[in-house]
Amino acid sequence: MRGMSAKLPSPLFPWLIFITLASLYFLSSFISFNTPSSSSSSSSSSTSQSLSIPHCDLSKGRWHFDPNRKPLYDDTCPFHRNAWNCIRNQRQNLTFINSWTWLPRRCDLPRIDPLRFLTKMKNRNVGFVGDSLNENFLVSFLCILRVADESAKKWKKKGAWRGAYFPKFNVTVGYHRAVLLSKYQWQPKQSEAGVGDAPQGIYRVDVDVPSDDWAKIAGFYDVLVFNTGHWWNFDKFPKEKPLVFYKAGQPIVPPPAMLDGLKVVLDNMIAYIEKEFPRDTLKFWRLQSPRHFYGGDWNQNGSCLFNKPLEENELELWFEPRNNGVNKEARQLNAVIEEALQGTDIRMLDLSHLSEFRADAHPAIWLGRKDAVAIWGQDCMHWCLPGVPDTWVDILSKLIHDNFE
Repeated sequence: MRGMSAKLPSPLFPWLIFITLASLYFLSSFISFNTPSSSSSSSSSSTSQSLSIPHCDLSKGRWHFDPNRKPLYDDTCPFHRNAWNCIRNQRQNLTFINSWTWLPRRCDLPRIDPLRFLTKMKNRNVGFVGDSLNENFLVSFLCILRVADESAKKWKKKGAWRGAYFPKFNVTVGYHRAVLLSKYQWQPKQSEAGVGDAPQGIYRVDVDVPSDDWAKIAGFYDVLVFNTGHWWNFDKFPKEKPLVFYKAGQPIVPPPAMLDGLKVVLDNMIAYIEKEFPRDTLKFWRLQSPRHFYGGDWNQNGSCLFNKPLEENELELWFEPRNNGVNKEARQLNAVIEEALQGTDIRMLDLSHLSEFRADAHPAIWLGRKDAVAIWGQDCMHWCLPGVPDTWVDILSKLIHDNFE
């Protein structure tokens, strides 16, 4: 056999190989067309995951010094509140204070374009409901928007404490003062369940009844920003004049303590908002604005005469509740608010962390009245305008714009 010559392949053999390979090629192409390949599957999977990832967190980042940054408005804005008008009150270091830009991690925060914003919001309305920190927010918003419509007029309807109407765009921005959100009223001393020890009287809080100031605004505003928190303390409601909580017209027994009362109010007011307000109303709940009293509380000569923002490694000492400092309330109340908002359609507007850095940006002793500090102490709670709330406006406007896009 070794001596025998090898048999030559048939001339048809190459053609058979060619036909076989061509068939396999077309079959594999057909399968690839109808079944996602591994790379296609991987791409589809990553796309699905990226869609499930929420938008970047604008609340986390750092302050960057930018000497070219200038405020969009000045002390002549007609919507200013005197104590916050830090240009007119000649607050020291104000140019430096307004030379910081907030840089969120992993994303950009564009500065609001007032003309573009009002054009996008044409025939829509924006409302703020809550305490004076939401009013601080509102004033910044009004002064910025007025850049695009100097014909803006003061507005005070629908129970609003204050606001503005922008006629070129048919846009209204209003503020409804409701410090506890729920209805509350003073009642002179009386013997009630659990409140007989109040020597002067009580503040009755009807936890299931909204304050008259905002009870009838459902359907008027397309965007709403709620807050409460700065009045939930014994400075505002001392033990001689305590808060006493009612539901369905009857005192809640046993009487809730201050923080537990806040939880009950939040649960009831959030339920009211979800029931009474249209689903397509864009609703935000602003978390607490931190205070920066150093060396004591507001009535203990606490001050905030700082020249620059705090460092990241200083924040825990200032605000962590376990350290029991005078500025702990923001994080304490935020924990309660965040829990109450779980499972609702109200979006959390977290401006707390970025504001914690800015111990340098309060009116402090520059309050527009010579006797203001002697009467009220330094203001280390509200913010200078122009100032930090302008960055709040940048964030809110971006969220609103993205929603309507």
